[in-house]
Amino acid sequence: MKALKILLIAIVVLLALLIGGGLLLSPKFSLSRTVTINAAPEKIYALIADPRGWKAWSAWNQRDPAMAIEYSGPASGPGAVWAWKSKSQGDGKMTFTTADAPTRLGYELFFPDFGTTSTGEFRLDANGGGTQVTWTMDGDMGANPVYRWMGLFMDKMVGPDFDAGLANLKALAEI
Repeated sequence: MKALKILLIAIVVLLALLIGGGLLLSPKFSLSRTVTINAAPEKIYALIADPRGWKAWSAWNQRDPAMAIEYSGPASGPGAVWAWKSKSQGDGKMTFTTADAPTRLGYELFFPDFGTTSTGEFRLDANGGGTQVTWTMDGDMGANPVYRWMGLFMDKMVGPDFDAGLANLKALAEI
């Protein structure tokens, strides 16, 4: 009986640390990746400004070719929307919010499973004969203390997908 009581106390203490510690963490996260692509900004911008083009380079689309995708709004630029449902990649909706062709594209990303919204952007800066492409995302994990713990690891969880997507984008743009 004493061992059960100690185990119960240990579980309560661990839960208190998980929840209390999570509430003390910032809900905000940010990640960024950069690559230099040997192509003009206009060529790269054309590959990112139309959501239909993401299937050719996005790591998430390539991991789940059966992903159900719906497009709405204009074909590209502000108001262009794509929403997806995927058993392996989750469900989401991306809305392009700003577009300054060929140097900047901003978006808002919503994940209904978590009820969180993130913002991101691509910056394309001409650099000699190529273009430096920077992909950023900033988000808020909300009040849920478990999601806040996840926020600590967003760079490690999503960063490799940004790296893979930028590598695919580079390969596609340099053809």
